[in-house]
Amino acid sequence: MNNSNAVEWNEPVKHLAPYTLQMTIQKHWQTGRKRDVETLWLWLKVANAAAVEDSYQPAAENVRVAKAAFATAGFAAKSQEKDSPIELLFDSFSQPPQAGTRSAATRVRQMLYRVEPYQIDLQIEFEPETDCLIVTGQLLDVSHPQMVGRDVQVMLSDGHEYIVNTVTNQFGEFSSEVKNSGDLEVSFLGRSEKPIIILLRSVLD
Repeated sequence: MNNSNAVEWNEPVKHLAPYTLQMTIQKHWQTGRKRDVETLWLWLKVANAAAVEDSYQPAAENVRVAKAAFATAGFAAKSQEKDSPIELLFDSFSQPPQAGTRSAATRVRQMLYRVEPYQIDLQIEFEPETDCLIVTGQLLDVSHPQMVGRDVQVMLSDGHEYIVNTVTNQFGEFSSEVKNSGDLEVSFLGRSEKPIIILLRSVLD
């Protein structure tokens, strides 16, 4: 690779690469080390990708919901154990299995929660082919029985890094899949703009 090509190629990326990296690139261009230049190409692509990522701005609503959820996610388990406003009304796993099914693996769990002003109906099903949890739910406004929790943004998480956002429909229903890590976190904003978080450890055990 001659010096003129090196200088020409360096112009578009000189603002992306640190000074020391630019000097190293110039040195290897001049000595003609092809493998080293290819490696440096890769690092410049990484630098370019980082620059593009830095300019990305997610939707303000998604940022607000995510910040609210993660701000209190670390305290979710403790808050549910101590005077939690979230009340578990029904859990199919607390019921004895039917005769003849006790040795079979249970893949569906139904739960019913109450937290003002909502009643939250959840069904969690394991999909072995995709190793995902299919989460189906409905929000009902118990303070106004004729109303449902429509257009409510719901966030599902595996309790680690995998997050799925969905929105309730006109009937207050939502359904989505989330990666199965063993844990499940369901969160959404209540009327007070405080996040309502349901955290389930070992959800299908």
